Amino acid sequence: MTFAEKMKAQAIAANKQLVLAEGTELRTIQAARKVVDEKLAKTVILVGNHDAVAQAAKSVNTSLEGITVVDPVTSQDRSAFAQEYYELRKHKGMSLEEAYDGIADPLRWGAMMVRLGKADAMVAGAENTTGNVLLAAFNIIKTKPGIKYASSCFVMATDKAEYGANGSFIFADCATIPNPTAEQLAEIAEASALSCKTFLNAEPKVAMLSYSTMGSAKGDLVDKVITATRLIKEKLPTLAVDGELQLDAAIVPSVAKSKAPSSTVAGGANTLIFPDLQAGNIGYKLVQRLAGAEAYGPILQGFAKPISDLSRGCSVEDIVVTSAITLAQAAAN
Repeated sequence: MTFAEKMKAQAIAANKQLVLAEGTELRTIQAARKVVDEKLAKTVILVGNHDAVAQAAKSVNTSLEGITVVDPVTSQDRSAFAQEYYELRKHKGMSLEEAYDGIADPLRWGAMMVRLGKADAMVAGAENTTGNVLLAAFNIIKTKPGIKYASSCFVMATDKAEYGANGSFIFADCATIPNPTAEQLAEIAEASALSCKTFLNAEPKVAMLSYSTMGSAKGDLVDKVITATRLIKEKLPTLAVDGELQLDAAIVPSVAKSKAPSSTVAGGANTLIFPDLQAGNIGYKLVQRLAGAEAYGPILQGFAKPISDLSRGCSVEDIVVTSAITLAQAAAN
């Protein structure tokens, strides 16, 4: 069973409610149809003007049967949503009138549906930038208690079953925080450990990556990883996490035996925390292109409730799989 098939199976079992905020976007409408037909969600909600959604669906010959369409402008929930939005943003000087106008934005509306339990998960980004999707998430859904920073991960599925979790890994952060501090790296590790459990169905073994292994090199870049490792160990003493580790020491048993013989993580890591965004982004693309790995993501992590961002070049099936992943997160939460 492929990773996508596993996520779809988890979504079916979870039976959660999905909101697709870009309700007039053609690929999103087609994906909503597939999510309903494959029974990946209990309810699928498209956000947008009813006539505009219907016209868009007609243009791609897609039935809206079994799909709920919600128009923020006319919804009976608009006043309540506006009040909640105002409470969240009044410290920034927002007025109730501004909140009433602003909440009609589809991204904010979808995020508020998730915040208030009208939906369990949200997917957007087919026609919006990552920045806009993240802004709605940060302003409305917020991060989990005890987490200051949201991040992202990729699920990397390889055919090298001897490594990671039967060949699969969590790579983080590859898309969100450009130059994380030690505190941010520790939180990325914490969120990624949960992603490992959710998506790989494996106990996380977290490697804090560097160009040094256990003091083999010195410098500010290494010190940051060492500090991050100490912070995550202090916060989660039962988590299997170690560092600083070079990549080969993290995943290859023979290298781990010589470079980090006392480590319980080295040689068997399935969750790889890169020291910055450049390393993470380059790393996942190398494994994807040269090793032929399947790369799923970026998957947002650290938010109080699940929200996912799409590439604006995504396919219909990309939206369907991302929806299944996000619904699986909802079940884990």
